[in-house]
Amino acid sequence: MTEGTRRMPAEWEPHQRTWMAFPTANPTFGEGADLQRARRAWSRVANTVARFEPVTVLVDPRDHAEARALLDTDIAQVPLDDAWLRDSGPTFVSNQAVDWRFNGWGAQSWARWEKDAQVAAKVAELTSTPLSPSALTQEGGAFQVDGHGTVLLTETVQLDPDRNPGWTRLQVETEIHAQLGTSQAIWLPRGLTADYGEFGTRGHVDIVAAFTSSGAVLVHTQPDPGHPDHAVSQEVLEILNQAQDARGRRLEVVELVAPRQSEVDGELVDHSYVNHYVANSAVIACSFDDPNDEAARAVLEQAYPGRSVVSVDARDIFAFGGGIHCITQQQPT
Repeated sequence: MTEGTRRMPAEWEPHQRTWMAFPTANPTFGEGADLQRARRAWSRVANTVARFEPVTVLVDPRDHAEARALLDTDIAQVPLDDAWLRDSGPTFVSNQAVDWRFNGWGAQSWARWEKDAQVAAKVAELTSTPLSPSALTQEGGAFQVDGHGTVLLTETVQLDPDRNPGWTRLQVETEIHAQLGTSQAIWLPRGLTADYGEFGTRGHVDIVAAFTSSGAVLVHTQPDPGHPDHAVSQEVLEILNQAQDARGRRLEVVELVAPRQSEVDGELVDHSYVNHYVANSAVIACSFDDPNDEAARAVLEQAYPGRSVVSVDARDIFAFGGGIHCITQQQPT
């Protein structure tokens, strides 16, 4: 790699460290039992990842004692609004850290982002990484890369008028390619249905599709024709089966069948095995105490040969609006 070359390494390439954030009291988590439930769920993921690589968890100074009691990781005290570090943190590329504009997933009414909008710069400072500011408003969960020039995007995120008013598809692609070193964008029309609910992201791709080290792209697939995500997943499968990557190759598309449970307390959920995290020598997989958990593990083992697949119960993460991938952010070596 020549000096100044810009490339976002694929998630399965070697990591120096994983970054996370510790849930703090806010409209997402509340201040009582729900907040404690979230903190335990986030800590389980952090402590699991720490078995395979160093982990630093950002902790709001007022929450330091509670975090120290739950975490077997490094801690850095940073003011926080929320705990979805995939979205508020920087995107590490070769030689730099990209600081996307962050506005609470499209300035949603419940979101707080004054502190979180500064988190990417704080992490860059902690890692002594030069910062690359971007004019594009988006989050880390809103794109996926294969490490060879291809990026997956979603129309309802990057072209969201509450994120990027007036931006064209060409302008979005130009900025993303400049920041990530990609050259081919594959656009999906929308995300999973529940992701458009109260605490949703309005279409993050990291619960829909993911590139893998085997060269395949995994796609969340809903086989039930009566489920609203059946049509969504069929459209995504059709697009990806016809798409080419940056090297001009047809994609190898592998279906990752959704958990059977589609509702919790009468509310539609977007539980997804696609929302896993690839750490050094391991895949941290979402489990849901669901009959499809083991089948998903088998698919992930095939998709990431040579890596251990470690399942962590993700139900108490998805209850607050995301999954394991949404709360982790890799720093490549």
